[in-house]
Amino acid sequence: MKFAPKPIQKIPILILTGFLGSGKTTLLNRILTQTPRSAVIINEFGTTPIDQQLLREHNVPLSTLSGGCLCCQVRGALMPVLKNLRMSWEGNNEKPFDRIIIETSGVANPEPVLDVVLKQNWLSKRYNLQGVIATISALTGADTLNRYPDAQAQIAWADSIAITHTDLANPEQIQYLEARLAELSPAANRIYVINGDIELERLLDFPAQYRYLRTENSTDLPDHGFNSITLQFEHPVAWQHLEGVLLKLIGKYGDRLVRVKGLIFDPDFDHPLLVQGAVGILYPPAHLPARESDDFISRLVFIMAGAVNGLKEEVLSQLSQPY
Repeated sequence: MKFAPKPIQKIPILILTGFLGSGKTTLLNRILTQTPRSAVIINEFGTTPIDQQLLREHNVPLSTLSGGCLCCQVRGALMPVLKNLRMSWEGNNEKPFDRIIIETSGVANPEPVLDVVLKQNWLSKRYNLQGVIATISALTGADTLNRYPDAQAQIAWADSIAITHTDLANPEQIQYLEARLAELSPAANRIYVINGDIELERLLDFPAQYRYLRTENSTDLPDHGFNSITLQFEHPVAWQHLEGVLLKLIGKYGDRLVRVKGLIFDPDFDHPLLVQGAVGILYPPAHLPARESDDFISRLVFIMAGAVNGLKEEVLSQLSQPY
């Protein structure tokens, strides 16, 4: 008498994508607040991971893939991480998580990530793709879509589109962006988000999915043309001084400086400040809770469209001047 093999329980995977500065990690924080039993894989383009610091209020299994994009430089690292998470899950009687959330870098094309999850035989038997969420800024999203093919790919593959920064954009900007989204991804849900506030049920109410993935092996994607530098400061950094320096850089480089992100320790505060900026915009710093593991080393990541020659020296020179 033959017994039917026990069916393999699949773990759902949620992919979170979106261009630089569109609010992915803010939204991820909100998702984790409502679904705390999640494991998270964060992919950061810069060599120094910052986004993991933004999740400091959540005690979740966290893996970081930095120094490149999941669609190219660190693509080969995704499968081992997913295998290790699955084996850890199977080895525990009390399962450590119920789902996995993959946050891609801001310049990643999600198609190769879908290839890994859906087409790799061992993974596809043990994981189930729940859906793809893309964030896009109502303030800068239309220009981003016009300039960067990777941003268009993020929207085209999305099942749900979270439109952020609607409180900062005017009605004409939102209307134009809505029209572009309808062209690129007409079947996707479109949901407005303000500071990460969203109804999770609406966000995860994905439409029917009919995904076309190429049967031939996909070749390496062309170079994005983005470059990054990271600065670290073992001494405290005054936000009042840093703000002026960053505003000058944003004004000088314009849309070439696509992202500024960092965690700084200001002597006026007993907790770190999160610094964020996107094309032409520097946001007010966010105050993060202090942790015993804080090393009080301030870190800044700059991502440029094109070369970064001389940027590091320029930032250090300006910070060394009195204010």
